[in-house]
Amino acid sequence: MHAITVDNISFGYDPATPVVRDVSFTVRRGEFLSLVGPNGSGKTTLLRLLDRIFIPHRGTILLGDQPLSKFSRTAIARRIAFVPQDNSIQFPFTVAEIVLMGRAPHSGGMAFENAHDRDVAGEMMRLTDVAGFADQPVTNLSGGERQRVFIARALAQQPEIILLDEPNAHLDIAHQVDMFRIIKRLNTVSGLTVLSVSHDLNLAAAYSDRIAMMVGGTFAALGTPAEVLTGERVHEVFRTPVIVDTHPVHGAPRVSLLG
Repeated sequence: MHAITVDNISFGYDPATPVVRDVSFTVRRGEFLSLVGPNGSGKTTLLRLLDRIFIPHRGTILLGDQPLSKFSRTAIARRIAFVPQDNSIQFPFTVAEIVLMGRAPHSGGMAFENAHDRDVAGEMMRLTDVAGFADQPVTNLSGGERQRVFIARALAQQPEIILLDEPNAHLDIAHQVDMFRIIKRLNTVSGLTVLSVSHDLNLAAAYSDRIAMMVGGTFAALGTPAEVLTGERVHEVFRTPVIVDTHPVHGAPRVSLLG
C-alpha cells in the first residue's frame, strides 16, 4: 500500500505560471524520500500541496487509497504532520505548551490535554533535546532551538506521515545529524513515512531511501541516492562543478564542491 500517490498534479499562484508542473510519483509506507533541487524549483510548494494547504489546479493526490480532498482538516492532521521552514510565533507560549498543541487532532474536541497527551509530549521533547526548555517561552529560544520544538510538536501528533521543509535549517552540525537520526529511527522502528526537503545533498544521501530532484517545478530524477546524485546531474541542475564519490563509512554518495 502506498502512503501517498500523486497523479499529474500542477499548481501555480498564478494559474498561468505553474510552480509545480505535471508531477507524478508514489511514496511507499515507511519510506524516507528527500526532495532536493535549487531554490524556486517547487519543493516547498509540493509539500504544501501534500498537506492540502494548497489545492492542485490539475491532477489528484491520494492519501492511502482515498482522495486527499475527501479528508477534513482534522483528519489530515491525525495522519500528516507538516513542519514548515519558518515557524514564526509572537505569543510567548512555553515549549511544553507548543509541543502539546501537537495533540490537538486527537483531543476529540476536548479543550484540555490528558495524562497520555502529556506523556507523548514529554517523550517527543526528550527525543528532540528540548525537555530542558519545557517551561521557557518559545520566544526566548534561538532559531535552532525553536526548530527542534516545532519538530517535537509534529512528532507529538503521532502521524503516519511527516513532511519536513528544511528540518536542519538553523541547527548546528551536531543537532542536524541528531535530528536526521531521530527521524530515521522513527522511520525504521515505527514505520513513519518521511518526505523531507533538504539543501544538504550529503544528509539526504545518507538517510533517504530515495531522492527526488526537482527543477523548474517538475522531477528531473527520482531514484536511489546513487541513481540520482551523479556528478553530471548535480553539476547540470545546480550549475556548480562537483565530485561525487562514495562515503567511506556508510557507502552513500558523497558530494564535494570543486574549488
